Amino acid sequence: MELKSKPVIAIIGLGYVGLPLAVALAKKYTVIGFDINKSRVEELNKLSDSTLEVTQDDLGQVIVNSFEKVGLFVTHNEMELGSAQVFIVTVPTPVDKNNRPVLTPLEKASRMISKYLKSEDVVIYESTVYPGVTEEVMVPILEESGLVYNIDFFCGYSPERINPGDKEHTITKILKVTSGSTQDTALFVDNLYKSVITAGTFMATSIKVAEAAKVIENSQRDINIAFVNELARIFELLEIDTSEVLEAAGTKWNFLPFKPGLVGGHCIGVDPYYLAQKAQEVGYHPEIILAGRRLNDGMGKYIASESVKQMLKNDLQIRGAKALILGITFKENCPDIRNSKVIDVHNELVSYGLDVDVFDPWASDEEVKHEFSIDLIHELKINYSLIVLAVSHREFSEINVQNQLIDNGVVYDVKSFLPKEVVTSRL
Repeated sequence: MELKSKPVIAIIGLGYVGLPLAVALAKKYTVIGFDINKSRVEELNKLSDSTLEVTQDDLGQVIVNSFEKVGLFVTHNEMELGSAQVFIVTVPTPVDKNNRPVLTPLEKASRMISKYLKSEDVVIYESTVYPGVTEEVMVPILEESGLVYNIDFFCGYSPERINPGDKEHTITKILKVTSGSTQDTALFVDNLYKSVITAGTFMATSIKVAEAAKVIENSQRDINIAFVNELARIFELLEIDTSEVLEAAGTKWNFLPFKPGLVGGHCIGVDPYYLAQKAQEVGYHPEIILAGRRLNDGMGKYIASESVKQMLKNDLQIRGAKALILGITFKENCPDIRNSKVIDVHNELVSYGLDVDVFDPWASDEEVKHEFSIDLIHELKINYSLIVLAVSHREFSEINVQNQLIDNGVVYDVKSFLPKEVVTSRL
């Protein structure tokens, strides 16, 4: 199993993770980019990426109209996958309404691959999972092909480390963890990624180790943010500015610079539940992990409640009052709305009887309407009783929030982004 054979590579799923990887690999290999979303395939073939992760120029350099040469051939026809020797799966792994892992997209991708799997093929998973998913759940599906694991076909796991919206830490500049089901496979997978990842690779000792490493990366971050979120709630009661406390504490060399806020997105707000699920399956109830999740999941309601309290302090009417939320994406300067916790702020304010507008120049109107049943506004009004800055998009620094308020109106800054003198309260 040698990389010099220049395998044809199929990327399954062309979203925030799959597309940047496909573009990077397509500069050296023949890559088939597959997505079940026909409109997604069409936009990419028009050199447009609605996720804004890849530029038009980058797409123009790699998009080709056939997979008989080096480049990226994008398709929604699964039969094209038959030409691949390496399959890389980058589909989402969400949780359901009860925060239980949903492996359905991964299972469907594996079942599709099983129809085109051949002797000596390699299937690599990048989707975040709990330890054991690749070999205990996906391999039996792949064996529906009639081929035998580690005899006829092989598997690898290399967890994605994409940071949506980050133009500095792009895919080739982030060290990649790799693994394989046999020593030869591990070396093959490592060399494949090493050929395009300039930051280098780290070869884990097993697939399970690589799976566990990924799921704890974001669990650790989740717990740290939960800690500062709890501090913010304590300091609010003590009438101390959390940002000032963190700034002072940050002068120590080993203080970790986490900030309070809403914890959403496709990773940090989801991955801990994957680890918790596996822990409970083996008889351990994780306390710190789930406590951090509960606290972070409750921050939307807390922010809304604190905002309403400020309105009451300012003798403002609540029911029927106009409110504005700045930002609906899960993070700044990025169009990604997946698992955005801003919706919790919105829904809680609505439950208080407020009339809530949402303004976000980065988000897609169609996606927000489909996901949250909200119509974004495109022009700011000037009669708000409450403004909540939920996301620190750079465009929001140009808004004079005081000009949008009624007399005695409240500005709640979740991100400590606005000038302190224009803010009523901040997290």
